Amino acid sequence: MTTKIDDFFLLSNSVANITDSDYESIVPVLNAVKAFAQCTHQCVYVIDYFREGFAYVSDNLAFLCGQPAERIKDFGYQLYIEHVPADELEMSKEINKKGFDLFNEFPITEKMEYSITYDFHLVNGRKSNLISHRITPLVLNKESRIWLALCTVQLSARKKPGRIIMKKEKSKTFYAYDLNKHKWNLEESITLSERERSIIGLSVQGYTMNEIAEKLCKSVDTIKACKRAMFAKMEVSNMTEALSFAINYRLL
Repeated sequence: MTTKIDDFFLLSNSVANITDSDYESIVPVLNAVKAFAQCTHQCVYVIDYFREGFAYVSDNLAFLCGQPAERIKDFGYQLYIEHVPADELEMSKEINKKGFDLFNEFPITEKMEYSITYDFHLVNGRKSNLISHRITPLVLNKESRIWLALCTVQLSARKKPGRIIMKKEKSKTFYAYDLNKHKWNLEESITLSERERSIIGLSVQGYTMNEIAEKLCKSVDTIKACKRAMFAKMEVSNMTEALSFAINYRLL
């Protein structure tokens, strides 16, 4: 199935009547995004749903798709049409539609608190990176539709695409999208215990298993068991993946 840029800009989030004066008013917002991009390892860009393109692209996004930031900005969603596998592009289109359908059900006062996260591949020649892609509202228009959205991109801790989550900030539940049944399900959020967070933190600092056990006043077997349970909870296989998962899903 042929994908067009218009496939990502739907009537359910059509944005109209944005003036030059409105664009002047968001200059401080975009400057704040640029400052944020300078302070994070994540790739950052801003979707403009009125002009149906990108309002800002951080330089480091070029690392994942092999195009300079200015060219990516000019490409807009053509970037995904050219650099995402066809089956995952269809998945993204479905997520886009179902995501807006769910977003439009939320109370106006809560819309800015939600974000959607999902994983897909960005292909650059023979190189393919599985990325974790998060979108959160940045500016709503007068009809409470998303005019600008902030997007962050980083390497995924998972091994396959999917894992589609819509979550409200600080909520103990989230919506997970089932690609087989084409529906959202409400689920309990993963949480980490104080011990699990300590194990991740100490591991990142380079401490060995024995040293972590000594610092936490636990046996090595207890620390090993805790790590196994934590990995199973996150569906990861090593500490690097666990750290990435914990950062991606704001568990630390």
